[in-house]
Amino acid sequence: MDAHEVVEKTLARLGDGEGVWISTFTAAELHARAAEIDPDLPLAGVPFAVKDNIDVAGLPTTAACPDFAYRPERNAPVVQRLIDAGAIAVGKTNLDQFATGLTGARSPYGSPESVFGGGLIAGGSSSGSAVAVANGSVAFALGTDTAGSGRVPAALNGIVGIKPTRGLLSTLGVVPACRSLDCVSIFAPDLAMADRVLRVATGTEPDDPWSRSGRRPLIGSPRVGVPETLDFLVMPGRKRPSLGSPATSPSTSDRCWKPVTCSIAVRGWPSDWPTSTSS
Repeated sequence: MDAHEVVEKTLARLGDGEGVWISTFTAAELHARAAEIDPDLPLAGVPFAVKDNIDVAGLPTTAACPDFAYRPERNAPVVQRLIDAGAIAVGKTNLDQFATGLTGARSPYGSPESVFGGGLIAGGSSSGSAVAVANGSVAFALGTDTAGSGRVPAALNGIVGIKPTRGLLSTLGVVPACRSLDCVSIFAPDLAMADRVLRVATGTEPDDPWSRSGRRPLIGSPRVGVPETLDFLVMPGRKRPSLGSPATSPSTSDRCWKPVTCSIAVRGWPSDWPTSTSS
């Protein structure tokens, strides 16, 4: 599939779901972008969406507040890195106004529904970005995450949501919610795509005081633990409840957190989307 075919498939899917998009590039603009892509680039012809509190040149940044809207002169650095890698920015997605909410229902541009339907909320604040990926409109999307705004909508739409370590992706060109905590997040249908996007988008910016470089080594192997007893539920005069066994008064060792192995199921992305294309 070449980049122009990808554009046509993207345009055909933009109407899927209400309240997902705030603004998009025209068909002519997207085809013009497709025509200039080097097919050897790592994200050549891969379409993506951008939460509308992140600057994209050529489209207004509203933060879901029409009176706040402005037209940026340049792309946010994280957006520019993706474009330089061959990705096609399709448009700007809906959000809880000023990225302050976890439901996706606080926007004058409408409230997107979870892809699971049934009147379920999409989650926020990066509601539009999550739904655009989950319904197959785009291959990945950028959101932001200060206190769950990337991970919550990813979970409620069955996709991958990555909140990188603060400073790994530059927040220049992002309308701040809390500058010291804001992160640009990544939505993708699977971990493989999320990893590809993260590798491209990572980079330091000299004008960004929160930007950082380098990977920090893990201290040992990662483990996940669950408590065998719920100590926080113990009330005076009551026995301690136990998980998976009768209520007892276990020893100190029984109350330790023990490592377990777990797996996470995620939605796959449409099989007809490319991992890269030619122009």
